[in-house]
Amino acid sequence: MRERLEFYLAFLVLKGLGVLPRRAARALGVSVAALFFALRPRLRRVADFNLRLAFPDWNDAQRKQTISRMVRNVGRMAGEFSQFPKYTPQNVYDTVQMVGEENYRAAEQGGKGLLLLGGHIGAWELSSFALGLYGHPCHFLVRAITNARVDALVNQYRGLSGGKPIEKNESARVMLKVLHTGGAVGILADHNTALEEGVFVDFFGIPACSTSGLARIALRTGVPVVPVYALWDETAGKYCLHIDPQMELIRTGDVDVDVRANTARFIQIVENIARAHPDQWLWVHKRWKTRPPGEKPIYTF
Repeated sequence: MRERLEFYLAFLVLKGLGVLPRRAARALGVSVAALFFALRPRLRRVADFNLRLAFPDWNDAQRKQTISRMVRNVGRMAGEFSQFPKYTPQNVYDTVQMVGEENYRAAEQGGKGLLLLGGHIGAWELSSFALGLYGHPCHFLVRAITNARVDALVNQYRGLSGGKPIEKNESARVMLKVLHTGGAVGILADHNTALEEGVFVDFFGIPACSTSGLARIALRTGVPVVPVYALWDETAGKYCLHIDPQMELIRTGDVDVDVRANTARFIQIVENIARAHPDQWLWVHKRWKTRPPGEKPIYTF
């Protein structure tokens, strides 16, 4: 019964917002996000706690304002997500302006495929979707939603521009297959990772367990790593999809050293964006949850 209710709720939200004009869908998405956040006080506690760690010199007002704007950013993205069936290669520019497409084309010249480095910043769902509409469809790693029907619905929307999800439990095998055929794979590399799947590198000056898979695959295959992220531009009233030049990998010959060094550089990219646009990063996630063996938990709630 609960799963059915969750599906119908997701269906109604997507379809309900989807029939609205884009601006109205964004506005209602913001309202829905604000209501959801108000009903989940734990999320506000996590966000406030994380901001205290990341910006220890901030006062209460700065944290409160950033959290409020973060909620608006998530709601705005939800509104945009509902509009995916309406977006086409002909009208995508009205929503997303691409900057740095030449970097994408230069990186794919090697024919080895591309690893697209992203994070839960700006409109991460829109990044891969817009790439597809601009002629660069990609695969992307996802965590399956517990409700299978909701998961299928969300992935249906995600795939409307040609992109394809890769579930985490089959990621390595499928990723290598996609890259072998010259395809692109997007990875959101900024969330907490289990101890056996990651390495500790600094994020806002605090060691954070971060996925090592991106660095391992890049070092093993020689596939270019290209940062890609979509940020909201308030003045333009649209998103700017940034594609940075491919990153030069550190190669010392020591695999463990190289994996850690390159992972640190990948995470630093996300931190730099989050520092410049703190209201567009997802602070409700317990980023520093996994701790080195023997170290006390950072989160006690």
